[in-house]
Amino acid sequence: MSEQETAPETALEMTQETAPEAATTTLPQQPVAPAPSEAETETEAQAPAPGKDRRVLRAVLRWTAAVAVCAVVGTGTAYGITRMDRTDVPGLATASDGRWDYPELTRPPLPSGSPGPFADANPAGAHYADLRALLLPAPEGVKEDKALRGSDGWLATRDYLAEYAVKEERDELRQKLVDAGLRHIAARGWTTPDGIRTRVYLLQFDTANVVDNQFASDNVAYGTPAYQVRGSGEAVYDEGFPERAAVSGVERTAYVESKPYGAEQVRQAYVAAGDVFAVILQSRKGTAPAVPFQQTVVLQSQLLG
Repeated sequence: MSEQETAPETALEMTQETAPEAATTTLPQQPVAPAPSEAETETEAQAPAPGKDRRVLRAVLRWTAAVAVCAVVGTGTAYGITRMDRTDVPGLATASDGRWDYPELTRPPLPSGSPGPFADANPAGAHYADLRALLLPAPEGVKEDKALRGSDGWLATRDYLAEYAVKEERDELRQKLVDAGLRHIAARGWTTPDGIRTRVYLLQFDTANVVDNQFASDNVAYGTPAYQVRGSGEAVYDEGFPERAAVSGVERTAYVESKPYGAEQVRQAYVAAGDVFAVILQSRKGTAPAVPFQQTVVLQSQLLG
């Protein structure tokens, strides 16, 4: 039997070995091609082997598929980000809606074996973490008020009371702080380039019961604050503060100076969280915008919650 007569059978066996998926498919009968000429045989000998062709083809297909998958994934990722609400992508909203660029917030570690302030095993609502570490950090690009750092991070009571305009009210508030057993005051403040001045005070007492029933109730009323903050005229309950921004376990009351106000507008918030009573003040000449104030109050509440 000549070499030309055995070539078709050899080609069929090669196809079945290298492409098993085709062996189970019934193919239509194909006419037998005439035997190749001597020149055609020489050309075929110079061409790459069919198995090598298929390996190259499979490699090309794999790379093409990989590129296509990457393109789809990249497109999906971009779509997902552009479809998100701005509040879902931290940092993207600061330039457009007035939010500040705060550093990533983490609660300080608790001493070993100490429960959180709202744990069932902590009926006093005590914050066992260092109160100074619970202060909201200043956002980027601001000038910090170093005077509020106090001595070793603790602020003197008289410096806190200086926020209030009326001497008689300062004297009354000082006595209430003594009666309630004030332990510490930690504070932080800063001023933004556009003139918004922020002050955050954390006052710590012995128990949550003292804060709720002996101190907070004397400082906060629904209609107006109990004591007049320096630089503020008549302040009213802030109806525009979103209720959905509430933090579980934390009581918040916010006020805004109503029109007509003087040279500056003052916003103020009072937050009761366990054994800590927080006072957050924000003011600016002209008007004090709502968004950074709300952002600051909510973030400080989350650190205490």
